[in-house]
Amino acid sequence: MSKAPEHDPAQDRPDVRSPRHHAVGLPAVANSIRVVGAQAGAKRGLPLLRDVNQTGGFDCPGCAWPEPGHRHPAEFCENGAKAVAEEGTRRRVDPDFFTAHAVTDLAEKSGYWLGQQGRLTQPLHLAEHATHYEPITWDDAFALIAAELADLDTPDAAAFYTSGRTSNEAAFLYQLFARRLGTNNLPDCSNMCHESSGSALAETIGIGKGSVTLDDLYQADLIIVAGQNPGTNHPRMLTALEKAKHAGARIATVNPLPEAGMQRFKNPQTARGLAGRGTDLTDLFLQIKVGGDLALFSILNRMILRAAATDPAAVDRDFIDTHTHGFAAFAAHHGADDPDGDAAALADAVERTGIPAAEIERLLAMVLAADKIVVCWAMGLTQHQHAVPTIREVVAFLLLRGNIGRPGAGVCPVRGHSNVQGDRTMGIWERMPDRFLDALGTEFDFAPPRDHGLDTVGTIRAMRDGRVRVFFAMGGNFVAATPDTAATEAAMRGCRLTVHVSTKLNRSHAVTGARALILPALGRTDVDAPGGREQFVTVEDSMGIVHASRGSVPPLSPGMRSEIAIVAGLARAVLGPDDTVPWEEFALDYDLIRDRIERVVPGFADYNARARVPGGFSLPHAPRDGRVFPTATGKANFTVNPVTSPEAGPGRLLLQTLRSHDQFNTTIYGLDDRYRGIHHGRRVVLVNPEDAAALGLADGAFCDLVSEWSDGDRRAPHFRIVHYPTARGCAAAYFPETNVLVPLDSVAETSNTPTSKSIVVRFEPDSGEPGGAARS
Repeated sequence: MSKAPEHDPAQDRPDVRSPRHHAVGLPAVANSIRVVGAQAGAKRGLPLLRDVNQTGGFDCPGCAWPEPGHRHPAEFCENGAKAVAEEGTRRRVDPDFFTAHAVTDLAEKSGYWLGQQGRLTQPLHLAEHATHYEPITWDDAFALIAAELADLDTPDAAAFYTSGRTSNEAAFLYQLFARRLGTNNLPDCSNMCHESSGSALAETIGIGKGSVTLDDLYQADLIIVAGQNPGTNHPRMLTALEKAKHAGARIATVNPLPEAGMQRFKNPQTARGLAGRGTDLTDLFLQIKVGGDLALFSILNRMILRAAATDPAAVDRDFIDTHTHGFAAFAAHHGADDPDGDAAALADAVERTGIPAAEIERLLAMVLAADKIVVCWAMGLTQHQHAVPTIREVVAFLLLRGNIGRPGAGVCPVRGHSNVQGDRTMGIWERMPDRFLDALGTEFDFAPPRDHGLDTVGTIRAMRDGRVRVFFAMGGNFVAATPDTAATEAAMRGCRLTVHVSTKLNRSHAVTGARALILPALGRTDVDAPGGREQFVTVEDSMGIVHASRGSVPPLSPGMRSEIAIVAGLARAVLGPDDTVPWEEFALDYDLIRDRIERVVPGFADYNARARVPGGFSLPHAPRDGRVFPTATGKANFTVNPVTSPEAGPGRLLLQTLRSHDQFNTTIYGLDDRYRGIHHGRRVVLVNPEDAAALGLADGAFCDLVSEWSDGDRRAPHFRIVHYPTARGCAAAYFPETNVLVPLDSVAETSNTPTSKSIVVRFEPDSGEPGGAARS
């Protein structure tokens, strides 16, 4: 068994090589086996790889990409294997570890080092003014939380955060507890990623979820992948794209960086992928400036309308007239009656996107030749100030040609966390509609609070201002995942109590309120058998399929509890013995929870029976299923979205934060990003060589990144400059190291999502070694 690193490895001298032009193949297979063997060993590791994403097994704790109907025996990707290895590890964090390491010591360690120490095995308490965490019993931990909550002036002085890995059953109980307590303060990780998608889709088509299935991808004529890097963030998506390509689809990729996975995919499940060349995926690569997607889709829509003047088939007027609202205003905005403005509009789009006019026209030709189009996107579209207008314009692009509500076409926002979509379905949202609250109140005989609660950014502001005094996190790594690191950490330290339900150590455990608790939870990989009877949970994937998940390996410690048991125990301690919800029964029999979900959440009829069907079941989606659009107008809505894009200004670049190939969100698996050619380090900034020359930034030199905002500058020190083929005027660096640069008040319109993909930065001489607060 390999041991956790005793010393934090240096991360300031990365080895930089040429980026690759293909992804996966034998290196991914070899690395998967190596990581699983090192962390879990053969006895635990083989069952984990056998059961991940399989019927009767467990859902990968990585991304939310759905499983195909016919599953390969190795239905996982390299990063999925890393996620399974990290959770299924044999390494443990025992009491001696906390005796040896003060909280101040942990605060100086990197996220990579903390995660490598192993699984948390027992509840831990950091007393006020104490220097070390110490063991605490579960009962005493719950009593401590109950006492702090009882001491609050209002339930709204507490916030209950949720990570996307929480199961449907645990999420439902969690939101029920918060609302029984009397608050809608239910921030979650969606607030930081796809909240912009949900806002735009709810307004335009009436449901804040994607409308496509895997079969739609396979039937599409054209797939546009915008602002997304599947090769690192959703690797199993490459298999679906390859299948679509073999079926005749063309693929256009829109991204500021060329990404290896979208260039050529070597499928490890096929001989061609292992030993041959693999499959060229992208037919047209449009290297767009950061934040230029609204301008691109706006000019496409204008050009489609212009094409319809001579070829009526360019738009689907039957669909538009029958199923949409607002088309006349939309067409007028796009100059349907002003052909003289076309040249100026195209010139403006070229300037904002950085894409030559001829390349935009090539994409238009592909669009007009395709009957069925799918648009996929991720954080590259959602984390800008104008993110919601951008996605509304994407929807309009699809509506123009009737590409929502028919096979082979639709919207495909690709989620990251494996159940982030399910958590929202279960009520994890600070603004759940009255119909949900009515059903919840009827089922459990109480009056849920109606005032909207706090989202993630609102919670940070409330902690900063002293309005939230107790912070409870169900999973995740809040202080590392959120924007404006210094402000967030100061806000967290101002709380009376911070509580984290976790499987492994992360930075949030070292940035605490006056008192702190760590509660060790079972993970997806762990067998969950309360009272000796094995249970399963359910999750919802990115395409609205709900299916079962059962752990495969014995927990490392009897001190761990399931998230369901933790919520139930907490609820009983806080709400008291007279509370009528049968929390103890729920903790022993998860079927009882699903019975209640069935009566509260639409689409879950016969939940227990359908959850046991291999492959699960699909939730209803009115736009997809019957071209029914549950919007305020009763139709799909065209919207008017004035074109805008971020501007950096002289001597500045637009920085986007992104993942390396060796991480999942803030979980750092290793220090390599081999597809981009970065090894043994993370503090790098990717800059176009022409921009670097203009700014005097030598390849290999070190600098500080400084973001500029109305309330002052923010600094991320000691980054190595890497000359890289990014879009001109743009740069890229990994999060969470650069989250310190994202101002708390720089958010997307409507969705309040942090603008982590469009940060104005300047480069200053290196100020020296990075401090602990800025480390991964």
